[in-house]
Order: sequence, then C-alpha cells, then structure tokens
Amino acid sequence: MAFYDDSGADSQPFGRPQKPYEGGIVGPRRPLTSLAWSHSHDWLISGGQKGDIKYWRPNFNNVETIDDAHHDAVRDLAWSPSDTKFLSASDDTTLKIFDFTSRTADTVLTGHNWDVKSCDWHPTKGLLVSGSKDHQVKFWDPRTARCLTTLHSHKNTVTATRFSRVNQNLLATSSRDQTARVFDLRMMRDICILRGHEKPVSSLTWHPIHSSLISTGSEDGSLYHYLLDEPNVPSGQIPTIAPYDSPDPANTPAQVIYPAHRVQYAHSATIWSLDWHPLGHILASGSKDNFTRFWSRARPGETSYMKDRFHIGEEAAEAQGTWSRGFGRRQMREEEEQELQDEAESLVDQRKPTGSVLPGIQIAPPGGTPHNDGLGSQLLPGIGAPQPPPAPSAGIPSSMPQMDPNRLAALLSTQGAPQPNSIPPNTGFPGFPMLPALSGTPPANVDLAELQKQLMSQGIPLPQNFAPQHFSPLPGTGGLPGLQGSNTPDNPYGR
Repeated sequence: MAFYDDSGADSQPFGRPQKPYEGGIVGPRRPLTSLAWSHSHDWLISGGQKGDIKYWRPNFNNVETIDDAHHDAVRDLAWSPSDTKFLSASDDTTLKIFDFTSRTADTVLTGHNWDVKSCDWHPTKGLLVSGSKDHQVKFWDPRTARCLTTLHSHKNTVTATRFSRVNQNLLATSSRDQTARVFDLRMMRDICILRGHEKPVSSLTWHPIHSSLISTGSEDGSLYHYLLDEPNVPSGQIPTIAPYDSPDPANTPAQVIYPAHRVQYAHSATIWSLDWHPLGHILASGSKDNFTRFWSRARPGETSYMKDRFHIGEEAAEAQGTWSRGFGRRQMREEEEQELQDEAESLVDQRKPTGSVLPGIQIAPPGGTPHNDGLGSQLLPGIGAPQPPPAPSAGIPSSMPQMDPNRLAALLSTQGAPQPNSIPPNTGFPGFPMLPALSGTPPANVDLAELQKQLMSQGIPLPQNFAPQHFSPLPGTGGLPGLQGSNTPDNPYGR
C-alpha cells in the first residue's frame, strides 16, 4: 500500500528522527498493508507488515495497538455489520475475528494452505469470505469458525474478494490469473468472467449504487470498468449466454464480459487499492507508483479525454501535443530561475543609496517633500540627479566635515542684490539650482571661509567676488548667529 505507519517506536536504519506527538512517540516509518473504516466512520483500523493492528480516530490519532495480532503481514481487514468485531487476513495462512472493545481474537480460522490475501464480511449475513495464494476462495461461518465451502475457479493467487453492497447475492473476486469473477451465492458458482487485462488483476471494487458496475486495477497500471449486463465482446468473437438466460443455469458456463471502458495508463505501476466515494461519483485509486488519483465521469458530449495520456499513453500524448513529458521538470526549473532572479533583484535594491545623494548633502529634512529621480534615490526639491563624489583635492583633507543642507540653504538665501560679475538672484551656481528660502530658526555658527574651501574641494565653482560681505542678514533675524564669533551668547556650542 502507498502509506506508512509513523507511530512505531522500534528503531530501523531507514527511520525518521523521533519526535513527540499527542498519543505517543512518532518513530520510524513502517509499511501499512491494509486499512478499513468502520461503517459508522468513527474508527479506522490498520494492519502492518509485522502483523500488528492499530486503532485510529478520524483525526489519525493512534489510540490502541495490538502488537501480536498475527505472525506475518496483515493483508486485509473487514468490519462486521455492527462494528463490534472485525476480521483480519494474514500471510501466516490464518484469519482472525477480533472483538473491537477487548482487542482480543475470539476466533481463529484455519484451512488455507498459503498466504491469505483478502477477506470480507457480508453486509447483512453471518458469512465470511477469504481468498488465498493457494488459488482458493473459502466461505466461513463466524460463529462456529467452520469452512462452509471452497471455490476453485481461479488458477492463481486470489487478490481481492468483495461482497456487493447493492445486490447482496453477488461476490466478486480477482486473481493473478488476469481475470475477475462474479459468483452467485445462491448457486455457489461463478456466473461472469471478466476478461481483458493483460497482466494480473491486483484490485477490485463494486460501485456503491449501480449493482452491475465493477472496477478493476492491474499490475500494469490499467484501470478497467465492467458492466455485467453489457458483454462488450470484441469483434470476431461469439457472445456467450448468461446462466440466468439459459434453461439450465447450474450447468451453463459463466458469461464472458469485456470492459466497457479502459484507462490503459491510469498508473505507471501496480494499482493496489480501489474504492468509490459513497455517492458513487468519484473513484480513488492507490498505486505502487506513489500516486493516488481520483477519477470521475466525463461531461455529456465530451470526447477529448479519450486522447489524454491516461488513455493513449505518455508517448502518444506527447506526439500529438496534448502533454509534455518534461512539463513538470520545466515548470520546476522556471520557478527556480524566477526565485534566483527575485533574490538578485532584492540584493540590487539593498545596494542602492539610501543616505546622502550629493557629497555633503543629506536626505530631505523632516517636513520636506522628497521626490524620486527614477533611480531609486530620494532627492531634495530643486536639486538634480546625484553626482559622483569628486576626488580629494590637494591640500584639502578627506575628513572635512560635511555641510548641513539646512545651514547651506539658509546661508545662500540671505544673498542681497546681485553684484557685477555675480550670479542672478535665486538661481544658484551653474548646474546647481538654488533652494528656496527656508523658514524657521536659521542655522548657527557658519565659517564662510571654511565653507568656500569645502565647496571648491567638491568641484562647485564659485563667483569671482564671492565674499562674506555679499551676505545680508535674514529679514527679521538680526543677522546670522555665530558670525560675530565663537564666544557669543548665540553660539552655545562654540567652534
């Protein structure tokens, strides 16, 4: 089966590290070989490779464990109609009837000569059935543990035995002899032989509503649907008569039925399990290829599905352009490339300047309105794109303190009437637009000679007659604090 039991505590080389969970310790993975829901859907029981049986709640919390239920793998499980007992079939050649509450085996059924691969409990009657590797199908009385009769119709291992829940007089079996059979319990003989599979039939299930519909799975991954009232005989073959339609039903050979629909490439390996949804609109298949697939009927008039890769195969579907063998790998590669590109872009964004945009000029002051130049950097209003930092000039130390933009803007905005050979008012230096006059408290303590050296070292040209006398006090401020000297009361910090 394509699932594992994670609740064991014994150590194996392929196990996962143990970790706590509600109800026990999660240990190494061990194969589960069978599962069965109770009719009330309140409990799930599972059989393991080592012969253990576990009780599970619907939230998959392991509640109880019967460690020594069998001496070999538990291949199949079936509940009694009242959910008070359940039946188990094992490779140790026995079947056991367990009391669900006490977790003890009330009865042991012996009689098969080889591994017991399948079992079922009749939905309403006290009747059990089992299929074995000895090619036999046996019926049992659960009260006396006596074998009622044995059927020898199959020529190889019996892989599945299922009573019909709709027509409770019918039993379906599948075998490694590449056939499935339908038995009538009233005559204790087979009435239909389901042919068509080219490999052993590994699983079988009845439709929960339509009593004539049976689905089978094979070791080659094919999924077939049979209608018992439609023989679907291939061309060139003579249809056989159903025993019900003959004057001698007891001696008439079983009618041969061929599939009404084939999903030839449903899986790429053995289909171990099949089960219909209780409403009958979805069929679930579990396979050795580690896939569980869900199948539904096509919409009325839809025929394109007959050409998909599940019906005609991957190579044919790829040849006609309806499927690409490398689609999954290509999609995964594209997603990985997109992730790498996103990561590279995020690293580029981190390297973009987020501090000063010009040497000596910082980001817009609090309360200002920065704008974006399209390059990801924030600029001051009226100032162009950032310039690369100039090489240090001779004689000017590289550690020269940078100029506060507030102080520079306030200084330049105090310039008086234009002098000869000076720049027009409010235009700034060539290539360096002037900021508008800023309101608020003027900056303190500016050394104009030092400012002139710093601006010249940064490649900003100055007018020929740029001198301290060209600056006039800001209106209403009484001059620039700090220009009177470093020891004035207006300069609390000093320079």
